[in-house]
Amino acid sequence: MTKKETNSEAINDIILEDYYKLSIQVSLNGLSFCILDSIGKKIIRSESYRFRSRLNPFEAQKELKAFIKTQAITDYSFSEVIAVHRNDLFSLVPKVLFDSGELPNYLKYNAKILANDLLEYDEIPSFDLVNVYVPFVNINNDIYDLFGDFEFKHHATVLIESLLASSSSGNEPVCYVYVSPEEFDLIIVRNKKLLLFNNFTYKTPEDFLYYLMFSLEQLGFDTNEIKLRLFGAIEEGDAVFELCQEYIQNFSIYIPDIPDGLSYEGPKPADNYLVINAL
Repeated sequence: MTKKETNSEAINDIILEDYYKLSIQVSLNGLSFCILDSIGKKIIRSESYRFRSRLNPFEAQKELKAFIKTQAITDYSFSEVIAVHRNDLFSLVPKVLFDSGELPNYLKYNAKILANDLLEYDEIPSFDLVNVYVPFVNINNDIYDLFGDFEFKHHATVLIESLLASSSSGNEPVCYVYVSPEEFDLIIVRNKKLLLFNNFTYKTPEDFLYYLMFSLEQLGFDTNEIKLRLFGAIEEGDAVFELCQEYIQNFSIYIPDIPDGLSYEGPKPADNYLVINAL
């Protein structure tokens, strides 16, 4: 191999690295990341890590630093970095009612916010919604120090955009439940419109079922008729799965499709749904 060939390969490696994209999901229950080769349209790495117990934001920050180091994520060079903040400090606002000068007022009734909290919002233009939320500022600072400029959004934004885009245009409502250890997101859609989005924390399968059944009841849905699709950290035979099977007739495990044009070999997409669909 000549020196010229060696230099050429090195240049090509640099060019390819510049087309890697990274998404990182951070919550108080765990972390996950995904690396996309945007030229080959292939997800080359996707990993997740669940904490033993729910942490506070500063403990999660330490875990993120260690996670990035052990996974050697900084060995790559990225053209784009996206952080996904997963928490229950958010409120969805119809676009027509949104005023960027009123952010605290959208959150004060359903989230505990402090005077010094930084408030942000994601616009969801395809569905005329705005998601107002509190990001993990300390974690954003670390990501900036490691990777420079990056984009961040709330996990509800990712779920709404991806599920509404992939849902059918039929008149029958569909209830999606994205399950994580000790929390789940409930998303009900009909005819590509969002009827409900909420986040719940639970300790037992009975807690899970109570919040689910209560939400469906409040919206007037018949649990024998509505389609229930569970995905994420759940499998057939799990305690939550078995309990739902006793009380809800039309339900199944939902296996999301990989976003159009991407190839992926690894854990099932639902395990890392947020980071894959954030890209």
